[in-house]
This record gives sequence, C-alpha cells and structure tokens, in this order.
Amino acid sequence: MCLTFSHHKKKKKMKTQQQNMPSSPLLPLTILTLTLLPLTLGANAQPCSEAFLKVAEQKNISDCKRLRTLGAEFAWKLHGNGSENSTVVDVLFGTALNTAQGWIGWGVNPGRRPEMVGTKAIIAVKRSDEKWRVNTYNITKEIRNGCNLLPSEIGIVSNMSVEHDGDNLHTMMYVRLNLSSEAYNVTKLNHVWQVGYDIEGWHPLGHPKTLRNVDSTEVIDLTHNGRGTGQYRSYLRSIHGVLNIIGWGTLLPIGIIIARYFRVFPFKCDPLWFNLHIGFQLTGFLVGTTGWAIGLSLGHSSRYYTFRDHRTYGILIFTFSTIQMLAFRLKPKLTDDYRKYWNMYHHFLGYGLLAIIFINIFKGIRILEGGDAWKWGYVADLAFLGAVAFGLEVYTWIHFFMLKQQQKQKNETKNSQDQQPPKQNMFA
Repeated sequence: MCLTFSHHKKKKKMKTQQQNMPSSPLLPLTILTLTLLPLTLGANAQPCSEAFLKVAEQKNISDCKRLRTLGAEFAWKLHGNGSENSTVVDVLFGTALNTAQGWIGWGVNPGRRPEMVGTKAIIAVKRSDEKWRVNTYNITKEIRNGCNLLPSEIGIVSNMSVEHDGDNLHTMMYVRLNLSSEAYNVTKLNHVWQVGYDIEGWHPLGHPKTLRNVDSTEVIDLTHNGRGTGQYRSYLRSIHGVLNIIGWGTLLPIGIIIARYFRVFPFKCDPLWFNLHIGFQLTGFLVGTTGWAIGLSLGHSSRYYTFRDHRTYGILIFTFSTIQMLAFRLKPKLTDDYRKYWNMYHHFLGYGLLAIIFINIFKGIRILEGGDAWKWGYVADLAFLGAVAFGLEVYTWIHFFMLKQQQKQKNETKNSQDQQPPKQNMFA
C-alpha cells in the first residue's frame, strides 16, 4: 500500500506481516537474452571478399573464411602428405593495412593453445616508401620483455610471398607450409594472426593492446571447412558485458531508486518498497556476480594481457556490493542508538558504488569495442533511469515545500486564534 504525505492527520499504522520476497521478472528475460546471444553472434559470419577470393583462385586455393578479428581473411588448401609424417598446406592470409607503415602477421603454434608466445610466424613489413618485405620469425617470451623481434628460421616454410592491392588497401601473404604430424595436427591447428603499426627499419615492433588484437587466435580444423573453436572467448566477453550491464548497471540502480523515494517520503509503500528493494538488489547482485566471475575467468585465461583498471574496479564493485548485501542480515535494529550512523554509511556506500559501476561499464564497453550500439544503448538506459529519478526528486522537493507552506499557514492560523481575546459573557 502506498501513501503520500499530506496535511491531514496521519493514519494509524497497521501491523503487517513480512511478505515473501517477490521474484524479479527480469531474471527470465536475462536467461532468454543469454540463450539467444550466441545465436545472434554466430549469425554475423560472412564469406570472404571478392578481391581476396580472386587471389585465392589464382593460387588454386578453394577453402576460405573470414576470421573474427582485425578484418582478416584466411584461405587454405591441403595437399596431403609431403612426406611420410608431414602435411603440405597452402595458406593465403590477408587484411587491411591503411597506414603509411606497419606490418601484418600470421603463424601456427605447435604448443597446447593458440597464443603469441611459441608461434612460428610469417610477417610482412611495410615501410613508408611503399616497399614490402616478408620474413619468418620465432616468437619467444623474450619478445614480451622488450627484446627486438628479428628474422629467424622456423623450419616449416618452403615458399612465401606478399601481394598488396593498392585500390582496396588489402595486403595478402601466400605461404606454403610443410607441417610435421608430430608437432601439428591439421584437425586442431593453433593459428594466430596480428596487425601492427610501428616498425624500426625492417623490424616489426609491438602491436596495439586492444581486445581485438588480444583475441586474434583460433583453433581451426582444416579438414572440415575451417571449423573454429576459438570463438567461445568472444561469446563469453559479450555475455560478461550483458550480465554486468543488466546486473550492476540496471537492477542495482532501480533498487536504489525504490528505496530513495518509496520508503518514507514522498511515497510510503510499506512493506512493498522493502520487498521490491531486496528483490532488485539481490537479483542484480546475483546477475552481476555471474558476469564478474566470467570476467575473472577470461582474465585468467589471457595469460599475457590484462586490463588492470577494469579488473580492479570490478573487484571493488563485487567487494562493496557484497558488503551491501550483508546489510539484509546484519543491519542494526531501529531501536539501536547507532542505527542513524549505519544508515549514513549504507547510503553513501551505495551511491559511491553506483559511480564506480558506471565508470567501469563504460571502460568495459571501450575495451570490448562494441561500437556505438553498446555505448549509446547503455547511455539510453542511464538516461531513462536518470529521468525517472530526476522526476521523482523534483516531485519530492515540490511536495516538501508545499507541506512546509501548508504547515506554516496552519501555524499562523492557530497563533491568530490564540491571540484573540476571549469573548465576554453578556449575562455575567
């Protein structure tokens, strides 16, 4: 039941029993969103470009696919056994390099996972004078520590060349590989691709640390249409972002708005406000914690790259929100002397938590490179919540001043009545 404060006499409080916490209708919606998300992402697969297919046909290569990052394209052809224990593979790799200088690279990793360290790479370097040079490189741990990446023999390349389409700013590398069966499995081949924009002479320097550069890896099956198994991390990152936006960035603010305007003033909805407040806060905490746990798992799996600020903010959000959740069981009673101090701490911690949440969500959107759809979608979400809170805040102050004015008039009327002399009895 909701009541608004007025100048009428206060109604007597009715004893009500605590009702069960209402289940949030947003939880099934969240589950449905997560169910459809991989299907939506998987629907974005596109065939190779016409220019790339034309070069692949000239190389007598028929199988082709678009890679999921950096606008890269990949074509290949298996030639069977080059010897008793090896397989010959023709590879065409291409991507756009629309800067005056830079480099593109592709390689295979004989290790257990597709990652930069351990990759046997083929890198084409472009200088500002429009000249190109292609070489083989062995990517070691020392490269991450600042050592120069120098050409080296990798033992698996028998032929390589580079082609540049000036009209489309598209660069393609052709490579013939001789892969030993002991070190490489063409049904689960770890391959890595990359683009960088800094060089020194003919030496490639470090690439950007954006998410699309970090995620440029895949396990590919060259025998079954290039079916890849490296896209799960992209799905998990998108799910991580959706869960955090819904949990931390939407449900928690709604719970705060309910407590701010429907607990005592200007609307008194007791015990409905409390049940809704707990429902939204708890649901938001569980959804957000799930997204946070996925984020930790993604950070742990990315051994060589971390987004430290985003991770630190995420840990702070989980810690502070956990402290807030403990208030459901550990808050002092209304009769305790220090209850007002606890209320102040609870409120200020909640508002501070909101600020950290908003900052970190926009950091995550920038890292995820979701584009304008993610950014403006969440801006619209915040604008709606902000408009609701602003409207309620304006109504609260208007209602407060109206009550104050009515109380002032009531007091003036009462004082004027008290100051009037008593009427004399004419029969006295």
